[in-house]
Amino acid sequence: MPATVKNARVISIRAAAIGLALAAGLSIYARSPSGRQSSVERSQSPTVKLRADGLPVNFPFREPNPMNFDDHTGYVSLFDGKDLHDWDGDPSVWSVKNGEIVGVSTTADPKHSYLVYQGLEAKDFDLKVEIRDTEGGGSGIQYRSKTGLPWYGRGKPPVSNMNWWMTGPQADFWFPVPPYASVFTGQLYSENTPLGIIAWRGQVVQMASGDTPTLVANIGNRTALGGYDKIADWNQFLIIARGGTIIQIVNGQLMSVLVDDNPNDSNNESGRIGIEIESAPCEVAVRSVWIRKFR
Repeated sequence: MPATVKNARVISIRAAAIGLALAAGLSIYARSPSGRQSSVERSQSPTVKLRADGLPVNFPFREPNPMNFDDHTGYVSLFDGKDLHDWDGDPSVWSVKNGEIVGVSTTADPKHSYLVYQGLEAKDFDLKVEIRDTEGGGSGIQYRSKTGLPWYGRGKPPVSNMNWWMTGPQADFWFPVPPYASVFTGQLYSENTPLGIIAWRGQVVQMASGDTPTLVANIGNRTALGGYDKIADWNQFLIIARGGTIIQIVNGQLMSVLVDDNPNDSNNESGRIGIEIESAPCEVAVRSVWIRKFR
C-alpha cells in the first residue's frame, strides 16, 4: 500500500476517534428543554457537579442577586402612614385612611386630580411605590414633573388650581375597565404635553431633539405582560431614572424603557413626585413611597 494512502487512512481513523470523543464529551453538558441536565444526563457525567442554575460549580461567574423590594437602605420615605404633610392636592379627593393615601373619584363627582409631594425634587433616582386601584378608572405615578404650568389640553383645565396639576412623565396604572385600558399599566405617558404615550408597555423607545419617538426593541407581548398586573391588589412599581434613560418595572417585570437624548425635553428635567387619579368610579390607594435620590 502506498505510504500516502496509508497515512490518509491513519488520519481518517484518528479524526473519527476524535469526533467520537468530542461527541461523548459534549453530551455531558447537554441540557434538557428546561435548561438543566436530566437525571439520565447526570448519571452519565458523575464527575461534573452543577450549581442550582445548571452551570458547573467551578464556573467563574455568578448570577446577580435579586432586588429586595422591601429593602430601603439609602432610601427616604415620602409618606409616614399618618398624614399628608409635604403633600398637596384637592382635599375633597385625597386623604389618609388605615395608613394609606387614598384618592376617590365617583360617578356622581368624577375627578381628575394629582397629589403632589412638595418635600423634594429629583432627576436621577430609584423610586419604589406600592399602589392599588379598585373599582375602575386610572392612576399613575408622576415624576420629574412640574406644577402650575399652562393647560395644554382642549377645553377647560380639569382643575381650577393648576398647582394641583402635574406636567411631565408618568408611569401609568389602570384598572382594566374599559377593556382597552388593560394595556396601559406600565407604559410611559407624558402628562399635559403633546407627546402623550411615549413608550407603550413592552417597548424600548428612543427620542432626540425634534424627533418623534422611535421603537428600538420589544420587551414582550403587550397583552401577555398584563399578566404581571395584580387586579384590585397591591402592585410594586420601581422607576429608575438616570440622565435621559427611564426604566419602569411592575412587580419585578420590565414594562417600558425610554432613552431621551433631548436634554431640553420635559422628560429630562428635575421635578416632583405625585400620584394621579382619573375617570370614575375609581379608588386609588398608596401605602409606601420610597426614593433613593442621586441628584
